Amino acid sequence: MSRWEKLLAKILALDKDLRFDELKRVLESYGYTMNAPKGGSSHYIFRKSGCNPITIPKHEPIKVVYVKMVKNIVEHESK
Repeated sequence: MSRWEKLLAKILALDKDLRFDELKRVLESYGYTMNAPKGGSSHYIFRKSGCNPITIPKHEPIKVVYVKMVKNIVEHESK
């Protein structure tokens, strides 16, 4: 199993040990672009044309609610 497959498996299993950089890598691979926060915020916004933006705070560990958002994208894009 490749690193990419392991990462997707962790997301689909809603692993609590995911890092922000891992979620960022997955979102960017599906065509999302990251906008850095302004004014000292820690919330990064990922955008893709035709899709709703996703806001993920850069805190570790990442809360499961944000992993669920990325899981929905992975499941939708895999179809």
